[in-house]
Amino acid sequence: MATTLRTPARRWPELDRIPHPRYRVPVLGDVIGASLSTPVQDTMRLARELGPIYRRKIFGAEIVFVSGGELVAELSDESRFLKYVTMAVQSLRLVGGDGLFTAYGNEPNWQRAHDILAPAFTRESMVRYHPTMLAMAHRLMGVWDGHAQRGSAADVPGDMTKLTLETIAHTGFGYDFGSFERSEPHPFVTAMVAGLTSVLQLRVATLPLIGQRLARRKLESFSAHSEFLNATVDRVIRERVDSGDSRTDDLLGLMLNTEQPGTGERLDPVNIRYQVITFLVAGHETTSGALSFALYYLAKHPEIQARAREEVDRVWGPDGDPTYEQVSKLRYVRRVLDEALRLWPTAPAYTRAARADTVLGGRYPMRKGASALVLVPALHRDKEVWGQDVERFDPDRFLPERVRARPAHTFKPFGTGERACIGRQFALHEATLVLGLLLRRYELHDHADYRLKIAERLTLMPEDFTLTLTRRSPRRPAEGPDRDHAPGPGDTGEDTAGEGPAEAAPTGCPVHHG
Repeated sequence: MATTLRTPARRWPELDRIPHPRYRVPVLGDVIGASLSTPVQDTMRLARELGPIYRRKIFGAEIVFVSGGELVAELSDESRFLKYVTMAVQSLRLVGGDGLFTAYGNEPNWQRAHDILAPAFTRESMVRYHPTMLAMAHRLMGVWDGHAQRGSAADVPGDMTKLTLETIAHTGFGYDFGSFERSEPHPFVTAMVAGLTSVLQLRVATLPLIGQRLARRKLESFSAHSEFLNATVDRVIRERVDSGDSRTDDLLGLMLNTEQPGTGERLDPVNIRYQVITFLVAGHETTSGALSFALYYLAKHPEIQARAREEVDRVWGPDGDPTYEQVSKLRYVRRVLDEALRLWPTAPAYTRAARADTVLGGRYPMRKGASALVLVPALHRDKEVWGQDVERFDPDRFLPERVRARPAHTFKPFGTGERACIGRQFALHEATLVLGLLLRRYELHDHADYRLKIAERLTLMPEDFTLTLTRRSPRRPAEGPDRDHAPGPGDTGEDTAGEGPAEAAPTGCPVHHG
């Protein structure tokens, strides 16, 4: 992912001011120690060694990485910088076309789709989605009840992927993939992972001599998967159209039956396909990863698990489905989720480009169009911002007084600016709801003494992570004051979208398009 960003040297007039790794090799560049399978973790390692800004050259591509809080704050200034569509994202256009994530900022369909889809992420819409989210969570718990009864291990990333795919499919498109009735992932997920892997590996095209031949093979591998993805989505759209259903209370209905305010323009059929693929892919990948990391940390920290469970028991009671409003009262659970996203933001990078000639940090000249990649996991480990114990899992970092004490633009799991997640509220409501339900129902056991291994695909995800479960008996805790008086979802005080107080901008994200 990171190694496909080209930043011509002429765009950074004084590159010598920016450090780079030792042992640069002629022609090949900074390839010693580079990892094609774990590029994010590789760049994080270099950020620890080289500091808040560094550059790396791979086969002629000069990439500038930024992870320091002060520099990222500058890059978040919409008057000076905007989203840059990297070569990696350009490759993903083979899958997503001019959908929200892969569209160029000046493409008409980006603004058109954003305007048409905005009503799908209002509070009113979130309230309407809540019962469906509950229903999908109950399907998951039906599977986990079986694990608890048999004493078998649950595949956490696999089950979270099934959950979030079904949630976005039902709430957004009224479609059922039948994921929980399958022992293996739905073929859509298999095709998605394989297809995206093939596309992202197109960076081999930059290899001398053999690059173009290898790239052709990757494109051939991608074609069959792409055809399956398109056919699946076309079937979803066709079934809605053939039904004569003209409702506008979900994503597909809005795209099929709504005009852009002010222009009267509609989305064309091909773009609707791209938007559906974008939401199905990104909409479940990011949230499933966030849930999986949160469950990992809860299993590794029994005292945090117990504290979060006590809050759920106290706020929700021993049984019954929580209301939409009750989800926002799980303030400590939300902090658990935020801290998991701090350490492992599932969308780990975004790129910013200069709108005009400027100077970054007072010493790094950038000409118009020069770009820098913000490495979010490294930003979230900036010791100047987060303290010396950045690797320690501590949900209380997100207590409101500590959030207010931190500089703006230092917590960026969902991108920044106008291209930040359109669905930020959706994912964090879903994830907080699911964590609360699982904590109330099960004790989570790290039966295998699991050591975290990160799978890097389109997003980050724990690999081969399983838990065993003990079904809890309903219990009603003693009444008492809410000792965790932190804000709930959408009200941390942290500017997750880079656009002002979180109260004014929804938080959480099924689609990262920043």
